[in-house]
Amino acid sequence: MKSLFLQYRKSILSTTALLSVFAIIGALMVGLTYISTADDIRRNEELQLLKQLNTIVPAELYNNDLLSDTITIKPNTLLGTSEDTLAYRARKDGKPVAAVFSSIAPNGYNGAIHILVGVFYDGRIAGVRVVKHHETPGLGDAVDASRSDWILGFNNKSLDNPKEKLWKVKRDGGVFDQFTGATITPRAVVKAVYNALLYFNENREKLFASNGKAAGEKTADTPPISKSESSEAGNSKPGKATLEQQSHD
Repeated sequence: MKSLFLQYRKSILSTTALLSVFAIIGALMVGLTYISTADDIRRNEELQLLKQLNTIVPAELYNNDLLSDTITIKPNTLLGTSEDTLAYRARKDGKPVAAVFSSIAPNGYNGAIHILVGVFYDGRIAGVRVVKHHETPGLGDAVDASRSDWILGFNNKSLDNPKEKLWKVKRDGGVFDQFTGATITPRAVVKAVYNALLYFNENREKLFASNGKAAGEKTADTPPISKSESSEAGNSKPGKATLEQQSHD
């Protein structure tokens, strides 16, 4: 009886050890697979981001590494941000062309509306895109470029075009269209875009300052996106400076 018990115990231990070996091998294989594909995953994410940025600032307008030429923006009341965000700086032959940065409209119909705003160095809007929202399908979601061309109405607008009192939806006496059955959403986006212009106007020189590493400098471990990849993104981390928090309560 004791012999049978010892054999059974030995069998259990052997099975447990074997399962442990297989588990370790499996974990190692998963880890190796992740390591081998991590660069590809990061590369694809960068290409998708570049594609999005190029819908705001077309690739032919700049020749620096847009994803590397960044500056950190601290939480800011004009931008509606509560954490650090990045501004992407487009340059042509070293001269500033435009900056693309995040802004949040906190008062959408169904919550915050996250947008990317691109502003040319001269203060004109290069483009605006909504990147995250919870607005009502068929109504407020018309702020999304995939749903309508309403968002393109901001192109080339500036603090002086139109005048401040006209930076409103038409129902409020401004020049921007509202949506049938949905005024709150476009009203919130118009306000957020205007505030983004105010922020840019106050911080233009700081946004394009080259602090830390030289603007556009590549990191050693991540190869830059090639010209062909950049062109594909257009068709469809230098040292990061930091802008300190500013209060506009």
